[in-house]
Amino acid sequence: MTAPLLEVIALDVRDAVAAEEGGADRLEVVSDMASGGLTPSADVVAAIAEACSLPQMVMLRGNAGFTATAEELDGLREEARELAKAGAGGFVFGFLTEEGTVDLEATEALIHAVAPLPWTFHRAVDNAADVRAAWRAVRLLPNLATVLTSGSPKGVGEGLPVLRERTDAGDGEIVMAGGGLKEEHVPVLRQWGVRAFHVGSPARESWAHPVDPSRVRAWRHILDHA
Repeated sequence: MTAPLLEVIALDVRDAVAAEEGGADRLEVVSDMASGGLTPSADVVAAIAEACSLPQMVMLRGNAGFTATAEELDGLREEARELAKAGAGGFVFGFLTEEGTVDLEATEALIHAVAPLPWTFHRAVDNAADVRAAWRAVRLLPNLATVLTSGSPKGVGEGLPVLRERTDAGDGEIVMAGGGLKEEHVPVLRQWGVRAFHVGSPARESWAHPVDPSRVRAWRHILDHA
């Protein structure tokens, strides 16, 4: 079984260096975790690229919800160009309509804007009105690297039945489990075929504190020995 991928949220250079030191494989670079993670500045991405060798999956999100207006999409497309120049290795985005279905028009607009870079559909999928239908839509989109999902808006603990359903349906290779992820979830998810894991708050004392390399190292050990 291949070694699982460990992605860690980084808000700045200090976080990125600590995540790399702890054994992370990839970064999700965001700003404003009080809003659930928004688009960071190109300056931050460039500084991380200078100091850290880990691939950066950079958030493209203009508000704390999961919808995007035409104006917001125009801004995100422009930001994506600047972020790619700054060193982004891929992007994180995904949108729902007001009715709670996957907004294919908005999502495909950004897929086109960031191509040929890979991208992650984030936890908007967990908040869809019909989660099964949302997965059917998302898994067919081009250049999709992973789907960041907890299976439920309430976190992995509540979402395990959905994650089991997704792995049984053959989606284990694109599932990246994150959002309320705990150590005890890992062996079960690994057994089901999940190969990618995402940690944010577990990698630090709080969002007011930087990433702690020892906490990342502990997660690396958990994943490698599950």
